[in-house]
Amino acid sequence: MTAPVLHVRGQVLVGPDETVDELWVVDGRVTFTRPTSRYAADVLTLEGWVLPGLVDAHCHVGLGPDGEVPREEAERQALTDRDAGTLLIRDAGQPGDTRWVDEREDLPKIIRAGRHIARTRRYMRNYAHEVEEAELAQHVRLEAHRGDGWVKLVGDWIDRDVGDLAPSWSREAVADAVAAAHEEGVRVTAHCFGEQSLRDLAAAGIDCIEHATGLQEDSIDTFAAQGIAIVPTLVNIAQFPDLAAPAKEKFPDYHRHMLDLHERRYATVGAAHEAGVPIYVGTDAGGSLPHGLVGAEMVELTKAGLSNLEVISAATWGAREWLGRPGLVEGADADLVVLKADPRDDVGVVTDPSGVVLRGRVVL
Repeated sequence: MTAPVLHVRGQVLVGPDETVDELWVVDGRVTFTRPTSRYAADVLTLEGWVLPGLVDAHCHVGLGPDGEVPREEAERQALTDRDAGTLLIRDAGQPGDTRWVDEREDLPKIIRAGRHIARTRRYMRNYAHEVEEAELAQHVRLEAHRGDGWVKLVGDWIDRDVGDLAPSWSREAVADAVAAAHEEGVRVTAHCFGEQSLRDLAAAGIDCIEHATGLQEDSIDTFAAQGIAIVPTLVNIAQFPDLAAPAKEKFPDYHRHMLDLHERRYATVGAAHEAGVPIYVGTDAGGSLPHGLVGAEMVELTKAGLSNLEVISAATWGAREWLGRPGLVEGADADLVVLKADPRDDVGVVTDPSGVVLRGRVVL
């Protein structure tokens, strides 16, 4: 089935410093050249403020509270994200196989990180490969070939013997693991809530950190110097008080620690931003969080001091460049979101798109 010819006009934001009045979609692809007259009778016009398809750089299609979900539920998750304007997903850890999504032209594109790799009994059940240090590098090499250029580690979690957050791995083990991933040609990211795991992973040369609530002045400087990206997932960090509440009596140090990380979440992200740490939009949808929250996460990042334009970049052209995927450029798949007002004035308008185009087809 051939995609219709689209005439997209208004304010098309193709980059941070580039806006055009119109573009065309022919055979599902972007062109800035008016098509020939033979298309004139079959043109559909869309008008408004236009962004490249949004990126959720931390999203789990196919994951639920108890692990892998049936395909029907994974499809609903993907459609919810799509209708919110998320057309490119970095799936940051997934126990199941979602390759079938790639065959569906109506579902968002997914960049996978394989399955989480965690320390034995140091993460949520049914989510991760649970291994010991001697097996870590081997599992990294295996997952490097199951993902799409990324591997996901669990850098820290509650250690019940310590009664608080603690690194899952020694500095030497994560250094070997990151080196193994890089030898396999993939990048590494890690779930991290606490402080010390960030220092160990930075020393190992990691590429990205998820959540990064434990950043402090010294680690922020290191991240900025090394260009280590963070995906704060602030809509998830908002849940810290509820997550920690059941541990209040048995693990009071952990409870206090989580509340402190929550309290300073905006200041932490703001300090990282001021230092020049790359920041991208991610929701942590799946598990306990619903899908379709990319707009809400963009609003959250403005509370940490990022400008509207910086947040837009973190969810569109900046994120796509980081992930190696095109935006609204000549010949690229036409993945775009149409808005009712200018997101540079109010980024909150992204929470209610008036149109979504995926692979050149209007899906909303």
